[in-house]
Amino acid sequence: MMRILLFLATNAAILVLISIVFQVLGIESILAENQVDLNLQALLVMSAVIGFAGSFISLALSKTMAKRSMGVHIIESPRNRTEQWLVETVRQQSQQAGIGMPEVGVFDASAPNAFATGMRRNSALVAVSTGLLQSMSSDEVEAVLGHEITHVSNGDMVTMGLIQGVVNTFVIFLSRVIGHVVDRVVFKTERGYGPAYFITSIVAQIFLSFLASMIVMWFSRRREFKADAGGAALAGRGKMIGALQALQRAHDPKDLPGEFAAFGISGGLGQGIKALLMSHPPLEDRIRALQSGAR
Repeated sequence: MMRILLFLATNAAILVLISIVFQVLGIESILAENQVDLNLQALLVMSAVIGFAGSFISLALSKTMAKRSMGVHIIESPRNRTEQWLVETVRQQSQQAGIGMPEVGVFDASAPNAFATGMRRNSALVAVSTGLLQSMSSDEVEAVLGHEITHVSNGDMVTMGLIQGVVNTFVIFLSRVIGHVVDRVVFKTERGYGPAYFITSIVAQIFLSFLASMIVMWFSRRREFKADAGGAALAGRGKMIGALQALQRAHDPKDLPGEFAAFGISGGLGQGIKALLMSHPPLEDRIRALQSGAR
């Protein structure tokens, strides 16, 4: 809770700083001189409300969306020894990590993967693919589960929601300001909004969203190293390294769809600009970090 409060306080400070910067640079005066009736303080509040609302609504629905979009079968009464082992392993690791027992599920996918999601640490969902169960040993699957349990215990889902809320706020705020400036200063619209405002705002929002995604994915890549270290602590360093090496050997690794990619055990490969949008660091870097004992 303290981490979340500090994060929210930081975000509030950033919003205040933006307002101060606009005043110091005289941007409000420039806009006023050009008859731009734009209340920057009100726009900041509106942007924060919209940005965080969208992020947390998505987070609140994450378990339901995962179950429906990926066809996750929730193990309520284990049907075989594999499902029984999965539930017991997650229960043991959850107790070690000090969190409530997550829902455990399996989804049909040939690629070896797993993910954790949910709005609260004590009410999460951990799911693995059928391809992961078929291609990995029990030791390697145990390490993957430990990796996902660490995501849950670290509160990574909530932190990702907070960061997404912050970048959403900046994207909405700056795109609206750019739209106002272009519409009123460049095209000299005197009343209401002209087409330039809407067109410019949309274009600016698309461009800024692209830049914002780089920030979110940068954080996602950093937290993967911590989740690997947590998986090593719960299952054993050798098992965690073995699991990552098994993923490395897998042919044609694929990302989880959409918003679940950042919560998975593996991600696709990328080069150049694409590398900045990767949700996971290269597997060789993760293996090297574990082998060197880096956290």
